Amino acid sequence: MSTAFKLACLQMNSGSDIAANLSTLKQMITTAADEGAQLVMAPEYALLMDGSGRVMREGSLPTDGGEALREMQALAAKLKIWLLPGSLTLRGDDERIINRSYLINAGGSIVASYDKIHMFDVTLPDGKVIRESSAYRPGESAVIAQTPWGKLGMSICYDLRFPQLYRTLAQGGAEFLSIPSSFQRQTGKAHWHTLLRARAIENAAYVFAPAMCGEHGGNRQTYGHALIVDPWGEVLADAGEEPGIIYAQIDAARVAKIRSMMPSLQHDRPYAVPV
Repeated sequence: MSTAFKLACLQMNSGSDIAANLSTLKQMITTAADEGAQLVMAPEYALLMDGSGRVMREGSLPTDGGEALREMQALAAKLKIWLLPGSLTLRGDDERIINRSYLINAGGSIVASYDKIHMFDVTLPDGKVIRESSAYRPGESAVIAQTPWGKLGMSICYDLRFPQLYRTLAQGGAEFLSIPSSFQRQTGKAHWHTLLRARAIENAAYVFAPAMCGEHGGNRQTYGHALIVDPWGEVLADAGEEPGIIYAQIDAARVAKIRSMMPSLQHDRPYAVPV
């Protein structure tokens, strides 16, 4: 089976109207498939993006993803593509929200799901405080999914700042890393490109980072710049600041070549922790 494929990463400006977001998402996925993409990825919060925790909680989907997820499965099967529909906000059984990313195969079946592990509890440079842990339930497991082209390590947005997660995924055989995001504009300007390129370089893996952009309800601004980065750290595509779709030809053979040339994954060593 070929290790090469065409990837599409979507950049969206979703708001609090789930039906409108779903319509836009389906149109963009169809466009990407028409352009030959075999794997399509959407950003974090693709169907609901608002700075209000109340809006996010009230608009969350049933725990099984509901009709929206089933529509995504049906679309993947119709278009015969693999699809990662960003992340969906689901209602947990303890009143907290689950931020979950799914991977759907070309037959419409869910082959993997990942719950965001790291919670965005921060104070931004302008003093704005965000506490995801007050509304969201963190995941507990790293996830690697098998695709027709190689292994995909799954993550979401703020996970990007925790390199140990990606090392675990790469050591587990992941050749591609998915990072659907809604990165804050202030932190994105300072860190987004650097962090994504670092995760690609240090793990000799492709990084796929579909993103949110623009203004959203609840006084939320996102950075955009959906990126596709190769395992040498080269940016293959950058979506800029407006909604759109970026593409790149991906080949897992390049991962193998770079890992043989720079075999740092084989050089990790145990060490004593300072006390």
